[in-house]
Amino acid sequence: MPKISNKGIQMPESPIRKLVPYAEGAKKRGTKVYHLNIGQPDIKTPEVALQAVKNFDIKVLEYSHSAGFESYRTKLSAYYKNQGLPVDTKDIIITTGGSEALMFALGSTLDNGDEVIIPEPFYANYNGFATASGVKVVPVISGIETGFALPPMEAFEKLITPKTKAIMICNPGNPTGYLYSEAEINKLAEIVKKHDLFLIADEVYREFTYDGLKHYSVLNVPGLEQHAIMIDSVSKRFSMCGARIGCVVSKNAEFMATAMKFAQARLSPPTYAQVASEAA
Repeated sequence: MPKISNKGIQMPESPIRKLVPYAEGAKKRGTKVYHLNIGQPDIKTPEVALQAVKNFDIKVLEYSHSAGFESYRTKLSAYYKNQGLPVDTKDIIITTGGSEALMFALGSTLDNGDEVIIPEPFYANYNGFATASGVKVVPVISGIETGFALPPMEAFEKLITPKTKAIMICNPGNPTGYLYSEAEINKLAEIVKKHDLFLIADEVYREFTYDGLKHYSVLNVPGLEQHAIMIDSVSKRFSMCGARIGCVVSKNAEFMATAMKFAQARLSPPTYAQVASEAA
């Protein structure tokens, strides 16, 4: 009998999805279930996005550009600039959800056996993305006693080895909800520049900030252009998780050219989903 690959055996099962059968069973028994296991917003998808798909009049459902529709990337560029981020159309590659964007980022910056440092607790599927990419996750612990604030720089530096190629954060954090301050992002910027690392920031929850606090992106940091990689998605912002449309954004031209190879290998992001996302 043929053997399954070691990578396949090591691939972790999503702990989020493991909870689904228990929730379904509880519902069948008439138990009220409060879902804390998956990032599905409880707001309606914009009607304009749904109508854009319903009214999309085409004769052939063809491939889009590997980087995504230029019209959509141009609109995204305008959105980011309105948020104070210096993002041009060429700095964006549209992906099949933020998950694919993370896979592109890891695949473009780390080789087999390389290490990425991630503050823990972190989004459980980061483990799966890392395993699929042949990458080792090295956790740096953030504690509840500090509200899951960024660990001290000394904690990061103790973990950096010749195999360390990147630090990855989720801002605001999933599952903690913690919003990194401008000072914390600047500290991360200092350390990645000092050790010549990439800083990958999953910012899909960027609009979910409260109490007058403001999101500060890795793309806001002057002088970090060659290190910073931002991951984003319409899933949370517009409650369009099922559209599976995200993007990877960077000013680093060499990184973007490499990520484009991954984009070309999977051909193109979904056409209809881009139409809905552009309308939203």
